[in-house]
Amino acid sequence: MSSTAQSLAGKRIESLLDENSFVEIGGMVTARSTDFNMQQKETPSDGVITGYGVIDGNLVYVYSQDASVLNGTLGEMHAKKITKLYEMACRMGAPVIGLIDCAGIRLQEGVDALNGFGEIYLQQTLASGVVPQIAAVFGTCGGGLAVVPGLADFTFMEEKKAKLFVNSPNAIEGNEISKCNSSSAAFQAEEAGSVDIVADEAGVLAQIRQLVTMLPANNEDDALDEECLDDLNRVCADLGSVAYSAPYILSSISDGNVFFETKAGYAKDMVTGLIKLNGMTVGAVANNDVEMTARGAQKAADFVNFCDAFNIPVLSITNVTGYKANMCTERNIAKALARLTYAFANATVPKVNVIAGTAYGSAYVSMNSKGIGADMVYAWTGSKVGMMDAKLAAKIMYADADAAVQKEKAAEYADLQNSVDAAARRGYVDSVIEPQDTRKYVIGAFEMLFTKREDRPDKKHGTV
Repeated sequence: MSSTAQSLAGKRIESLLDENSFVEIGGMVTARSTDFNMQQKETPSDGVITGYGVIDGNLVYVYSQDASVLNGTLGEMHAKKITKLYEMACRMGAPVIGLIDCAGIRLQEGVDALNGFGEIYLQQTLASGVVPQIAAVFGTCGGGLAVVPGLADFTFMEEKKAKLFVNSPNAIEGNEISKCNSSSAAFQAEEAGSVDIVADEAGVLAQIRQLVTMLPANNEDDALDEECLDDLNRVCADLGSVAYSAPYILSSISDGNVFFETKAGYAKDMVTGLIKLNGMTVGAVANNDVEMTARGAQKAADFVNFCDAFNIPVLSITNVTGYKANMCTERNIAKALARLTYAFANATVPKVNVIAGTAYGSAYVSMNSKGIGADMVYAWTGSKVGMMDAKLAAKIMYADADAAVQKEKAAEYADLQNSVDAAARRGYVDSVIEPQDTRKYVIGAFEMLFTKREDRPDKKHGTV
């Protein structure tokens, strides 16, 4: 093992992996540039420790940047070590975890270092959809290096010391860091939506370990099952009586009430994350507000695309009446909704939808409805499925009628068009269920859908 093993970068690896499981690769590599007196500087492992180990018995490949070596700057050999690690991970079919603490590009190495950025980007692109990629930012991650977590599937950030930016806060016109710290974990998680989890260093490493145990090793891995010690028919008695909360619903129906939420601080109208159902990992997407935003739609679309790439079944919880009416949403909602619709419709993994409240209009259609390819659709008793609120529909259809007629027609519309029974009679809902029985129904559906195979038209890729 290199002399950097006892550095903070090495200690992070030790804390992340199972005890004594790390095997270093390329520990003797150093910089080969001699420009600007580089030959006089010690660069052990060229500022990045690379190798492999296990997390709860699962093989992973890890690189950890060492800020004690030239501030962790990225040079030619530094980049080559990371790209070689990616190549090996793809051949073996195992996740890559990057622990980032880097002051940026190594200026002394010029275009050699710059080319290294490109080589890393290329390997990340080739690995996308093949092996899971996880990035965790502990120190500085700026400029071109900010693309690295952007290309990863999941990004973690240390809550106080980590910085993630393309342009530093003080370089933004009209801003300085005390006014808006756009490089902070809070900003990147809540405003930019670039970060999934924010925690202290120990918390980041612990949650990476939890995430790895819920992910397949690669896109051909079916080993998502583990022994389930929870009752498959467990009644979730509170679901029908407590106020609607998407995180609560998902944690209630999951094995052991475990719900790994992603991007919790961003676009809170939509909830995404991973749960276990009968030991099987399932991706979950749920409305947490009856008004959808463009950010929420895009957040859900990205997550569904990830699940489909790695053959993770998708469960959606639908409770939506329309879209947030403001300029921010209006600028982007059409394209974001198109991407959400495309993501659900394009996904070939098993897809189950539970209508847990109100499902109105095109927002409902885009939330994994039967019309865009859901395999099974359940609806809670008392839920509503239709075009729009019955009172509004009556006012539009009978605009010239008096209040009494509108009230009568609203009741008629609610019975004929908005009731869950009407949707079930037309085949848009497969079963109307009691809320407390949700867990056993979705488990049964995913077990039935386990061998699902679906052919699509031959094409290179879609364009949405």
